[in-house]
Amino acid sequence: MSNLDTEQAAPLPEHSVIFYGKMLNFTQIKLQTADLAIIEAKLEGLLSNKNSQIPMVINSEVDQDLDALIDLLWSWGLQPIGVITGVLDEKAKARKLAIFPGDGKRIERIKPKVPAAAQTVNATETVLTSTAGEQTVAPSQTNSATALNSDNMSGQQSTHGDHISSMIYDQMLRSGQSINHVGGDLILTNSVNNGAEAITDNSLHIYGRANGRLVAGATGDKDARIFCQSFNPSLVSVAGTYCLRDNIPEEMIDQPVQVRYQEGEGLVFTVMNNT
Repeated sequence: MSNLDTEQAAPLPEHSVIFYGKMLNFTQIKLQTADLAIIEAKLEGLLSNKNSQIPMVINSEVDQDLDALIDLLWSWGLQPIGVITGVLDEKAKARKLAIFPGDGKRIERIKPKVPAAAQTVNATETVLTSTAGEQTVAPSQTNSATALNSDNMSGQQSTHGDHISSMIYDQMLRSGQSINHVGGDLILTNSVNNGAEAITDNSLHIYGRANGRLVAGATGDKDARIFCQSFNPSLVSVAGTYCLRDNIPEEMIDQPVQVRYQEGEGLVFTVMNNT
């Protein structure tokens, strides 16, 4: 056998390719014009420098010179990674850019084949439940593309219908841990600590303390909600619209709270009262 044959026959190292996850936040730029001069003027008014390095998804209602548009965005320190499905699909495919589903749509997923018993899951962010006395915060727009984690933990999944599988997680999420569930509600019966995160593409329920980063509707579902018994997160996000701790109304802190998205208003915070 020649040296070449020996090299070809050698097995690949066991860990030569590894998938692992982190939460990626990216911003959507919505365009109603293909005039690059107008777009650049808007960028100049919105950005303070050209070193922001913000991952960017292009959502255009009109056809674009995609190559020129991408060059313009890069010149402002923005990093286009894909487009929202629409008029730019074919050009995006030619450039090997990602194509994301439209607002409120979910990515097609395979029917989960898991027993309704203890499963092994990975950890990330957390959230809880609420109702009554509303506060609205103007939207900060960003889309959350979520992948996951490193620490294995046990949880339970129950399937409702063909494509919905809710997950119940009983352990505390500690700082540095993250849990991401796609395909149904995520229900946390314990607390989420600061520095942890809970992410789901449906609704998020938290029955302990809800600190850390809480994300519902991660793939754009505007009907998703967050329910918390004791609400004090560092970041809360529904359907890509987020709010940081400093902008959350103080009267919501440490209360049982519901968070939902309202078109034209942003995030709506409601204290849940039983009276």
